[in-house]
Amino acid sequence: MNPMSAALFLVLFLCVWFLPTILAAFFNRINLVKILVANIPAGLSWAAWGALLVWAFSGKIQGGLKKDVADANVSGDKQ
Repeated sequence: MNPMSAALFLVLFLCVWFLPTILAAFFNRINLVKILVANIPAGLSWAAWGALLVWAFSGKIQGGLKKDVADANVSGDKQ
């Protein structure tokens, strides 16, 4: 295996391993740090990794984005 293939494999492997953390950051979840810390050992267990994936998808949104969405709904009703 050449070094370029090994580097590409490592990057893809880490992206899959930390997919719950990446999704939690993308969806602006409150528990991002907890998901990140739990994600490190959870990659060794498909059940724990899957649970973190569900948590990343279904967690609560941080206050700023939630407020912006609520403000947009209120201002949209007035027009």
